[in-house]
Amino acid sequence: MQNPHISSLESKHSVLDRRISDESHRPMPDQLLLAELKRQKLRVKEEMARF
Repeated sequence: MQNPHISSLESKHSVLDRRISDESHRPMPDQLLLAELKRQKLRVKEEMARF
């Protein structure tokens, strides 16, 4: 059975990935929002790597 914390992190990672993709494909993407989303995604990825 998978750790619930890892499952939560994977879910957050997927949501952030989808939000980054959606924002990137807008006609005028918000670069500040994209940078923040990418930072959050990196933090989640780093936390997953610790397990």
